Amino acid sequence: MKTYPAVLHLMCGKAGAGKSTLAQRLAQQPQTLLLSEDAWLATLYEQEMASLQDYARCSDRLRRALGGHLVQLLRGGWSVALDFPMNTPDRRRWAKALAEEAGVVHCLHFLDVSHAQCLNRITLRNARGEHPFTLSEAEFEHLAQYFVPPAEEEGMTVLRYGERD
Repeated sequence: MKTYPAVLHLMCGKAGAGKSTLAQRLAQQPQTLLLSEDAWLATLYEQEMASLQDYARCSDRLRRALGGHLVQLLRGGWSVALDFPMNTPDRRRWAKALAEEAGVVHCLHFLDVSHAQCLNRITLRNARGEHPFTLSEAEFEHLAQYFVPPAEEEGMTVLRYGERD
């Protein structure tokens, strides 16, 4: 059986940019697992998540719980498509530290999609009811305030996708 070097795939982009779609596509690669924050949060904390503050609290709790397991998976030779929004320097530092601890490379997939296009996609996604959570326009705008594009000084390996990629 052929083995592939483990990679920690990270997703960065505003809500609606296509992070989950890309993570699902990456997870089709050999020896690659998909871990979706939304799926975990919906299963574990759905009743506790009534606000964006609740999301932040539950997301932090989930990251603390899964960090060691992610390192073990990576050390075991599994690549991970981590569908958690790496939209702030702090979150990216956390993920980069996991890759370093596991001794594997990381790739930050930056979906650089316009604000208007993301909002349009959120509206369509809400209408289809295919996502575990819905976002109002006000919630989308609130979340977007916290988005910080990756900067060179963060030392991340970045693969950028535009709106047409």
